[in-house]
Amino acid sequence: MDKVNLGQELSRLDSCWDPKVVGELNDHQVKIAKFEGEFVWHRHEREDELFLVLEGAFDMQFRDRCVTVSQGEFIIVPRGVEHCPRADREARVLLFEPAGTVKTGDRER
Repeated sequence: MDKVNLGQELSRLDSCWDPKVVGELNDHQVKIAKFEGEFVWHRHEREDELFLVLEGAFDMQFRDRCVTVSQGEFIIVPRGVEHCPRADREARVLLFEPAGTVKTGDRER
Protein backbone atom coordinates (compact mmCIF):
# COMPACT_ATOMS: atom_id res chain seq x y z
CA MET A 1 0.00 0.00 0.00
CA ASP A 2 1.99 2.90 -1.35
CA LYS A 3 0.73 6.44 -1.80
CA VAL A 4 0.67 8.01 -5.24
CA ASN A 5 1.97 11.52 -5.86
CA LEU A 6 -0.09 12.76 -8.80
CA GLY A 7 2.28 15.65 -9.52
CA GLN A 8 5.22 13.29 -9.91
CA GLU A 9 3.22 10.88 -12.05
CA LEU A 10 1.93 13.68 -14.29
CA SER A 11 5.48 14.98 -14.79
CA ARG A 12 6.40 11.61 -16.31
CA LEU A 13 3.77 11.83 -19.05
CA ASP A 14 5.34 12.61 -22.41
CA SER A 15 2.36 12.78 -24.73
CA CYS A 16 -1.28 13.75 -24.75
CA TRP A 17 -4.18 11.31 -24.99
CA ASP A 18 -2.06 8.44 -23.67
CA PRO A 19 -3.45 7.52 -20.22
CA LYS A 20 -1.20 5.89 -17.63
CA VAL A 21 -2.58 3.58 -14.93
CA VAL A 22 -1.59 4.82 -11.46
CA GLY A 23 -3.86 2.62 -9.33
CA GLU A 24 -6.40 -0.19 -9.35
CA LEU A 25 -9.34 -1.02 -7.11
CA ASN A 26 -12.37 -3.29 -7.39
CA ASP A 27 -11.74 -4.14 -11.05
CA HIS A 28 -11.40 -0.42 -11.90
CA GLN A 29 -8.38 1.61 -12.89
CA VAL A 30 -7.29 5.08 -11.86
CA LYS A 31 -5.51 6.71 -14.79
CA ILE A 32 -3.92 10.08 -15.45
CA ALA A 33 -3.55 11.78 -18.81
CA LYS A 34 -2.75 15.04 -20.50
CA PHE A 35 -5.39 16.38 -22.86
CA GLU A 36 -4.63 18.89 -25.60
CA GLY A 37 -6.36 19.31 -28.93
CA GLU A 38 -9.32 17.17 -29.88
CA PHE A 39 -9.61 13.43 -29.31
CA VAL A 40 -11.92 11.19 -31.36
CA TRP A 41 -15.70 10.83 -31.18
CA HIS A 42 -16.49 7.51 -29.54
CA ARG A 43 -18.68 5.65 -27.06
CA HIS A 44 -18.21 2.83 -24.57
CA GLU A 45 -21.08 0.37 -24.73
CA ARG A 46 -20.45 -1.21 -21.31
CA GLU A 47 -18.40 1.28 -19.29
CA ASP A 48 -19.13 4.54 -17.50
CA GLU A 49 -16.15 6.92 -17.27
CA LEU A 50 -15.26 9.59 -14.72
CA PHE A 51 -13.02 12.50 -15.71
CA LEU A 52 -11.64 14.69 -12.87
CA VAL A 53 -9.68 17.80 -13.87
CA LEU A 54 -6.52 18.21 -11.79
CA GLU A 55 -5.14 21.20 -13.74
CA GLY A 56 -6.57 23.32 -16.52
CA ALA A 57 -9.90 22.68 -18.20
CA PHE A 58 -11.38 20.77 -21.10
CA ASP A 59 -14.63 20.55 -23.03
CA MET A 60 -16.57 17.31 -23.10
CA GLN A 61 -18.43 17.45 -26.37
CA PHE A 62 -21.67 15.56 -26.78
CA ARG A 63 -23.75 15.51 -29.94
CA ASP A 64 -26.34 17.83 -28.38
CA ARG A 65 -24.18 20.04 -26.13
CA CYS A 66 -20.71 20.86 -24.81
CA VAL A 67 -19.78 20.88 -21.11
CA THR A 68 -16.68 22.72 -19.88
CA VAL A 69 -15.01 20.87 -17.00
CA SER A 70 -12.56 22.98 -14.98
CA GLN A 71 -9.96 22.30 -12.30
CA GLY A 72 -11.55 20.63 -9.29
CA GLU A 73 -14.60 19.47 -11.27
CA PHE A 74 -15.50 16.11 -12.72
CA ILE A 75 -17.92 14.70 -15.24
CA ILE A 76 -19.25 11.18 -15.58
CA VAL A 77 -19.99 9.99 -19.10
CA PRO A 78 -22.56 7.18 -18.95
CA ARG A 79 -22.07 4.04 -21.00
CA GLY A 80 -23.38 4.25 -24.53
CA VAL A 81 -23.13 8.06 -24.77
CA GLU A 82 -21.07 9.33 -27.70
CA HIS A 83 -18.53 11.94 -26.60
CA CYS A 84 -15.32 13.69 -27.62
CA PRO A 85 -12.99 15.47 -25.19
CA ARG A 86 -11.26 18.63 -26.41
CA ALA A 87 -8.77 20.96 -24.71
CA ASP A 88 -7.59 24.25 -26.19
CA ARG A 89 -4.67 24.23 -23.72
CA GLU A 90 -3.10 21.32 -21.91
CA ALA A 91 -5.31 19.88 -19.18
CA ARG A 92 -4.24 17.25 -16.68
CA VAL A 93 -6.98 14.76 -15.93
CA LEU A 94 -7.60 11.79 -13.66
CA LEU A 95 -9.84 9.07 -15.12
CA PHE A 96 -11.66 6.33 -13.26
CA GLU A 97 -13.07 3.46 -15.31
CA PRO A 98 -13.39 -0.32 -15.40
CA ALA A 99 -10.14 -2.17 -16.09
CA GLY A 100 -9.71 -2.99 -19.74
CA THR A 101 -11.61 0.04 -21.04
CA VAL A 102 -10.29 0.92 -24.49
CA LYS A 103 -9.66 4.67 -24.69
CA THR A 104 -11.27 4.98 -28.10
CA GLY A 105 -14.26 2.82 -27.23
CA ASP A 106 -15.97 1.75 -30.44
CA ARG A 107 -13.64 3.71 -32.76
CA GLU A 108 -10.15 3.17 -34.10
CA ARG A 109 -7.72 5.98 -33.22
